[in-house]
Amino acid sequence: MGFLFVTGHGVPRDLVQATFAAAARFHAQPEDAKLAVKVNAVMQGYLPLRGSTTRHSPLSPARRPNENEAFFVKRMPGDDSNDGRWPADLPGFRETVLAYHDAMDRLAQAMLPLYARALGVDPGFFGPLCDKPLVNLRLSHYPPCDYGEDQFGIAPHTDSSFITLLAQNDVPGLQIRTTDGTWFDAPVIPDSFIVNTGDVLHRWSNGRFLSTPHRAFNTSGGSRYAIPYFFHPNPETRIEPITAPGEAARFEPMTTEGYMAWFFGQNYDHLRKGKA
Repeated sequence: MGFLFVTGHGVPRDLVQATFAAAARFHAQPEDAKLAVKVNAVMQGYLPLRGSTTRHSPLSPARRPNENEAFFVKRMPGDDSNDGRWPADLPGFRETVLAYHDAMDRLAQAMLPLYARALGVDPGFFGPLCDKPLVNLRLSHYPPCDYGEDQFGIAPHTDSSFITLLAQNDVPGLQIRTTDGTWFDAPVIPDSFIVNTGDVLHRWSNGRFLSTPHRAFNTSGGSRYAIPYFFHPNPETRIEPITAPGEAARFEPMTTEGYMAWFFGQNYDHLRKGKA
């Protein structure tokens, strides 16, 4: 399936709840306050409602804008500034979000030996290749919406990441696509994290681990929030497929940075060109 659930992860429930509350506080602000920290070309800051379109996915041919808005936190090595893109009038927001960011990094790092063991390599294989990872925390808001044809909170897509960590949401909305094309609602397991394989790990595992299409809606009548954490290897890490004996590589080697440049060019190039 490419999706699994993690429990016993050690991330405090209070911190998860505080981060959901922080997302709600941010998106409850007036539009002018949010636009004061508008997203930059490297995805730090506020992306307005319908500011993204899922262009890279063959499962979403209509290419209609996604019915969500988001605040991105992307930490550069040794720098917590988020390019200065922090809301001015939300006391405690930055501290909560960075504490959650740190907790997600610890969880992602703790899972690396499990993936290594599953692929038959040394448990420490991924550690030095992911010790300065490219990461992104997204505080998403899906407002109530009467969806039309080929319209989504976020359209069908796969993630670019090594793995994505998603805290369980009180308001359901995530759907996962099976290999036979069936869509189903992701189960809700209290106090767990949904973990899904991204495109980078799919390539690295030579296709053994599936990067599975998923999508989201909000039909609750109220607001829905999501706080996914996207974990990628170090920018310069060379993603070369790990093959079984006698197995041919299905993918050409490429660096994390090279793959991400392609991915963001497909979906967010309008931000670099100042068209957002």
